[in-house]
Amino acid sequence: MAERIFSIVLGRWSLLMCMILSSSSSSYAQTCSKYSFSSNRVFKSCNDLPVLNAYIHYNYDSSSGKLEIGYRQTRVSSAQWVSWAVNPTEQGMVGSQALVAYRQPDGKIRAYTSPITQYQTTLAEGNLAFDVSDLTATYANNEMIIFATLGLQNGTTTLHQVWQQGPLSGNVPAIHSTTGPNVQSMGTLNLFSGQTATSSGGAANSKLRKRNIHGVLNAVSWGLLMPIGVIIARYLKVFKSAGPAWFYLHVSCQLSAYIVGVAGWATGIKLGSESVGVVLKTHRTLGIVIFCLGTLQAFALLLRPKPDHKYRIYWNFYHHSVGYATIILSIINIYRGFNILKPDNKWKQAYTGCIIVLVCVAVVLEIFTWALVIKRKKSGSGDKISQSVNGSNGNNSGQGV
Repeated sequence: MAERIFSIVLGRWSLLMCMILSSSSSSYAQTCSKYSFSSNRVFKSCNDLPVLNAYIHYNYDSSSGKLEIGYRQTRVSSAQWVSWAVNPTEQGMVGSQALVAYRQPDGKIRAYTSPITQYQTTLAEGNLAFDVSDLTATYANNEMIIFATLGLQNGTTTLHQVWQQGPLSGNVPAIHSTTGPNVQSMGTLNLFSGQTATSSGGAANSKLRKRNIHGVLNAVSWGLLMPIGVIIARYLKVFKSAGPAWFYLHVSCQLSAYIVGVAGWATGIKLGSESVGVVLKTHRTLGIVIFCLGTLQAFALLLRPKPDHKYRIYWNFYHHSVGYATIILSIINIYRGFNILKPDNKWKQAYTGCIIVLVCVAVVLEIFTWALVIKRKKSGSGDKISQSVNGSNGNNSGQGV
């Protein structure tokens, strides 16, 4: 009897837990159509926006042009702002008429209008190109909701919409991220069918691929092949058996690095021209400087004087200093690129691992080289070897980079 009662209780408890879990799962996966506003507002239409955990609810009267909206964004911290905007003329950020909301330090929610007239905006308050009334906002449980009524042109059927999220700097909205979902959060909204089209998604993915290609080309060329070429020139020539082979290996490695690097640089220039409003001054300036230095190094092969020429010492200084400067600036800029693109950590870690390996190889070879030089000095051939290591004799001179 006791076993039967226990079995019944266990069965009902299991059923109850299943119902609770099912309800919880359903609530977590809730779409806009299942959402109920605590303020008892009712919207006839809604749409799940594809990025930034955003939803747009609305009622539209085409005869009057009145659009009542409830824009929701979840997973919003108290240190972030959110906005939803309409662009009356075209799809894009500039020209958008935005509704902005964020939580102030005193806990009050500020909601206001902001016309977007340029990139890198700070979302300054201002009047929009159409009437806005009943603008309010609420924030609870990491969810920001903006309510407003817009006075659109009679008979409007499709909106160019933009929605966004960014950090606060003190009590002022700061610039949002210029990668990932933040550059995909725009599209069109059909007010009658409720369908949302995001034509920016494909363009954003294409741009992301170009950025990845740009990063890989530059990391491999300026960041790996160039240092390898230096190691070849500086250390292989110490070995008598290397003969002139080290020189041709060095030139081949550096020319390959330059050709691939130019392709990466050109990709970066193309990306810059396509990314209107995205200003990466330091990264761009370093890229241009690196390209100019790399081009000077390419011309160094054509301008190389003979080993016994009186100006050879000046050429050596020029070739070495420009080469090392190119590599140092390249590595710095590659890490800036990682911080901009923000790929998976494994890519940054892999590149860091390659640099560490090259540094270790260089240190070991440096120690071995000087040990060999000292040994040969003691055997009476030190002058020749010392000159060779310093790049100032015969065909070996001036090829350190």
